[in-house]
Amino acid sequence: MKPLLTPSILAADFANLERDINAAERGGADYFHLDIMDGHFVPNISFGPWVAKLMRKITDRPLDAHLMITNPREYIPEFIEAGVELIYPHIEASYDIYRTVQMITDHGARAGITLNPATPISSVEGVIDLIDAVLVMSVCPGFGGQKFIPSSMDRITKLRELLDSLKPSIRIAVDGGVTLENIGNLRKAGADFFIAGSAVFEAPDIEERVRAMKKAMK
Repeated sequence: MKPLLTPSILAADFANLERDINAAERGGADYFHLDIMDGHFVPNISFGPWVAKLMRKITDRPLDAHLMITNPREYIPEFIEAGVELIYPHIEASYDIYRTVQMITDHGARAGITLNPATPISSVEGVIDLIDAVLVMSVCPGFGGQKFIPSSMDRITKLRELLDSLKPSIRIAVDGGVTLENIGNLRKAGADFFIAGSAVFEAPDIEERVRAMKKAMK
């Protein structure tokens, strides 16, 4: 599968959001990533569906959303209506992850699931028939700019082996501490969908950084 880069706008300059998005587009960004935090599931608050609507006015690139929220089913329809095409709820946030994922597909979007660093990768097996991607958290969710957890490399490799035996078309996304320096090794480990926030939007030249990361991940 072609590797994809999705810059996380949580790290962008919201006073100059369109400028930053346009720069990332020129560099070749494939998607844009929305980190949704409710202050309950994780100890931070970010933004809601209105940002997705705003992004739809700025870019025609696909949007994916990572729902770090306690009750994802209450908000999934709103995010899809706002223009999000791929949604990752947390497997840890729902007592019935199957129903949560099914709601995403029933509303016409593509579904993924997210695994925290300590969540067994075997957890994906219960929803394997409904999902298009698994998001491996390589930091503890809730804040940008954290350092990559080294054991995530091994988790990605084991997950890739599991998915290849069950449904090879499922992508592995990785979020947390993804940098120009480690994106190549993450690709070798088995990831093919890379979420990067600070590494992109805090670079001196956003366009050039996106271009460099896309080159490195190939």
